[in-house]
Amino acid sequence: MPEMPERHDEGSAIASTGAGGATDLAMSEAETLEKAPGGPDGTGPEKKARSLWSDAWHDLRRNPVFIVSGLVIVFLVVIAIWPQLIASGNPLDCDLSKAQEGSQPGHPFGFNGQGCDVYTRTVYGARASIEVGVLSTLGVTLLGSVLGGLAGFYGGAWDGFLSRITDIFFAIPVVLGGLVLLSVVSNNSVWPVIGFMVLLGWPQISRIARGSVITAKQNDYVQAARALGASNSRMLLRHITPNAVAPVIVVATIALGTYISLEATLSFLGVGLKPPTVSWGIDISAASPYIRNAPHMLLWPAGALAVTVLAFIMLGDAVRDALDPKLR
Repeated sequence: MPEMPERHDEGSAIASTGAGGATDLAMSEAETLEKAPGGPDGTGPEKKARSLWSDAWHDLRRNPVFIVSGLVIVFLVVIAIWPQLIASGNPLDCDLSKAQEGSQPGHPFGFNGQGCDVYTRTVYGARASIEVGVLSTLGVTLLGSVLGGLAGFYGGAWDGFLSRITDIFFAIPVVLGGLVLLSVVSNNSVWPVIGFMVLLGWPQISRIARGSVITAKQNDYVQAARALGASNSRMLLRHITPNAVAPVIVVATIALGTYISLEATLSFLGVGLKPPTVSWGIDISAASPYIRNAPHMLLWPAGALAVTVLAFIMLGDAVRDALDPKLR
């Protein structure tokens, strides 16, 4: 009997040692898992789930089409804001004695029919074209997204009414509508052209936004939010819009280049931007009668227009490939 306490103490010591050893072993394993390069199962590196936008940006950074088009667009935006960085002259300074002359020192693109430096006018022409394209795209996207999103979310009579209105606008030829509407405007600024493009351009974005909202509001997370008592405004702003905006961004990015081309077309026809505004469309229109004798007058503004439109279309294609999961 006197030996019982000793045995009890030894058992307690062994149990204590075993518990401590198990604790130390568990802590050691946890530290090993934390320090290991792989995940908890040891099969490979543990990756965090990426959202649609982070996944798209991850793909865009590795897409050479996006990089090249993005660099071209950044360059065009910079010279549109600060054209004096690469052109020191005044696009409105002309010398009739140099009319239609070719390349000369200090004037690499030659002169137009009025004796104005073609290089300077080509650089300054980027401002009006990009301004019209960007502002028109913003206006079309905002108006079309709001109207289409509300129609797709609420449906009913509002949806039917908006569908009939968009059908009417789709039936209007864009160039013919511009000839009719802009021919009565005497304002030389860019705002009448921007207003016309927004007026006839919103139905396309509206239909895209409507379809995206109809698809998004049928998802389970929206139904769960509705069952939990979320208001319509909260469901539309917090749950539906972030998941329905990707197709709208893709279409708007591609359409931006189209609006720049449309502005040049309307200016070429004489109903878009008007002198003394400097625009590629105006210069192309002025150079068209002299294309045989002085092709350089047409080559440079037309080339700048083509490069700009192509850059925005390529950017839109790259964004579409990144944001559309069906293409992966």
